Amino acid sequence: MNNVSISDLRANLLEYLKKAQSGEQITVTSNGHLLATITAPTQQHDAAKKKLRQIAKTAFIGDVLAPIGENWDAMS
Repeated sequence: MNNVSISDLRANLLEYLKKAQSGEQITVTSNGHLLATITAPTQQHDAAKKKLRQIAKTAFIGDVLAPIGENWDAMS
């Protein structure tokens, strides 16, 4: 993790953004207080697929129950 002051970030913004893009985490501070953390964007599509794969390991058909007294079309 790389700690930088807000003034250093302003002066070298492109450099720090490139570092974040390559996977480095940048922590921005002002007068010693944490302001923000800059990281590379996550691939939401890939993250969602990974989470669904984890859920699928424990899920089973009929896992969702119908409301009391009502039949769902999907259950037919």
